[in-house]
Amino acid sequence: MTTTIKSVANTSIFSTSSTDKNSGRLGCFGWLLVLVSLLFIIVTFPLSIFMCLKIVNEYERAVIFRLGRILDRKPKGPGLFFVLPCTDAFVKVDLRTVSFDIPPQEILTKDSVTVAVDGVVYFRINCPISSVANVSNAHSSTRLLAQTTLRNVLGTKNLAELLSDREGISLSMQESLDEATDPWGIKVERVEIKDVKLPQQLQRAMAAEAEASREARAKIIAAEGEMKASRALKEASLVIAESPSALQLRYLQTLNTIAAEKNSTIVFPLPIDMMQAFMNSK
Repeated sequence: MTTTIKSVANTSIFSTSSTDKNSGRLGCFGWLLVLVSLLFIIVTFPLSIFMCLKIVNEYERAVIFRLGRILDRKPKGPGLFFVLPCTDAFVKVDLRTVSFDIPPQEILTKDSVTVAVDGVVYFRINCPISSVANVSNAHSSTRLLAQTTLRNVLGTKNLAELLSDREGISLSMQESLDEATDPWGIKVERVEIKDVKLPQQLQRAMAAEAEASREARAKIIAAEGEMKASRALKEASLVIAESPSALQLRYLQTLNTIAAEKNSTIVFPLPIDMMQAFMNSK
């Protein structure tokens, strides 16, 4: 029994030692695989480094998604940053101010006048993560929202307010757009009303109204001038009545004015008092 146990133990020890010796040897096929792996790493290392390094400009930021999640909840850049080629994807966001024209909109004002109004909007992205994660296309959405905001704001104004209070309307539109686009990470910097086009009939009616108003003011001014002139003539007549010689001086002044104009015929008014003196002498 003892002899059998010893023989089994010797056999197990021999088999274990022979297995350890075989495990240290890779064989020809194993060494071939190792060599191919090393060659693959050496060849693809520069290419993998080139694919992992990305650059964004000073006015850009990069939002990185790793396995579908935003990395670190903050954008990368400007400058050089590292991404994994298999698990990472990134979106570049431009932070510069962008401007676009609002197409002419047919708007019915509060006093039931149809006008065509266009404008321009200036905006920029101040939160790259919100502009990528919260809206599919921030620029297109802002353009569409600006058109509807222009209609809504101008629909509450009269034609007179629309023509005279453009700054107030622009400020109201800017506040509305800025509040609506804040969840998208967009800052609306400025909104301007470019042109207000009125119908031809309305233009003619307004021109006629303005012309009538100017004529009325002209008549009022002329009447006020005549009233002031009549008062001055009244005062002059009172002065002349007190001094009859002043009337003769006025005659001479009138003759001087007529002679300066180089007229061939001069009509000189002769005072009746002088004729009575000659008649009395006869």
